Amino acid sequence: MDFGIFTEQIRRGSSQGDWFRELLELADAGEEWGLDLVWMAEMLVNPARSVLSAPLLVASWIVARTRRLRVGTAVQLLPLNHPLRVAGEVATLDHLSQGRFDFGVGRSGGPRAYDALGVPYEESQARFFEALEIILTAWKGEPFSYEGKFYRFHDATVTPRPVQQPHPPVRMAATTAETFPRVGRMGLPIFVGLRGMATPELAAHVKTYRQAWREAGHPGDGDVCLRIPVYAAPTESAALDEPKDTIMYYFTRQADLTRTALGRPGTGPVERRVTQARTLASLTYPEILSTKVAFGTGPSLVDRLSQLREELSLNGIAAELNPGGLLPMAQEKRTLQILTQQVMPAFK
Repeated sequence: MDFGIFTEQIRRGSSQGDWFRELLELADAGEEWGLDLVWMAEMLVNPARSVLSAPLLVASWIVARTRRLRVGTAVQLLPLNHPLRVAGEVATLDHLSQGRFDFGVGRSGGPRAYDALGVPYEESQARFFEALEIILTAWKGEPFSYEGKFYRFHDATVTPRPVQQPHPPVRMAATTAETFPRVGRMGLPIFVGLRGMATPELAAHVKTYRQAWREAGHPGDGDVCLRIPVYAAPTESAALDEPKDTIMYYFTRQADLTRTALGRPGTGPVERRVTQARTLASLTYPEILSTKVAFGTGPSLVDRLSQLREELSLNGIAAELNPGGLLPMAQEKRTLQILTQQVMPAFK
């Protein structure tokens, strides 16, 4: 099973410059301690939460100072970027990293960035699939034309071609029931999470995804990476007590964000979002510990992640080390050290 960390949240009280320095410190530690991958969100116009408006630029800096560590986007917002430009930039980064880049893609569950850029959120899904089709075709390195609803061009050739062939690994976020079989038929790896659904529900969707993958005739059985908050400490009491404030704040914020988009075109059925918001807002800390996160000592994290791997047939983990942004850097780095040195070896 692959182990990565997911980065997005700026630490409360820190400067924007601090965040970039701390990310590079985590990446350097991950390189030294054997971490497989650093995933970076793309988040625009939200300075209270993130400064990751240009994840490909940050990824290029990380690969320049490492030799083994892979980097990836989780996720690049395809509807808000021109696909020909994205295809060229990702292929360039694939060269600079010597094939150490993974391309995670999605459209975002909220309309904030769309509103800022003047793109109707109700077009996000159609724009996403049109852009993805163009990018995958562009990476063949041959002239092609395209006539779609949102993008039209004639006889374009994107250079360079990627180092990884036929292209860098493409992984798509899956958060709604209808997405899982569609991505399975496309033959793409997926990101999943427990934030918006319970483990049995997610397990059923993963099963549907893998079934669709096989029925479409793709080799293998799909690939599932779980994004999950992780906290590690030397004692069980510290592992459970120390992250309480940050994770409670995180789920309260998620409930608020879910309510914010209610009724907006393209955000899905109102009833589904109302139910999700109500569930998130009512979570108690014991419920969060048992159903939404992986907190513990090294040995107990091995047990917890083994259980999740079995229940969800996982291929990888993207650990959120500080999802609410309230933990100090020393505790984030301790979690990474315990995760890489005490937990990862049990899964390799």
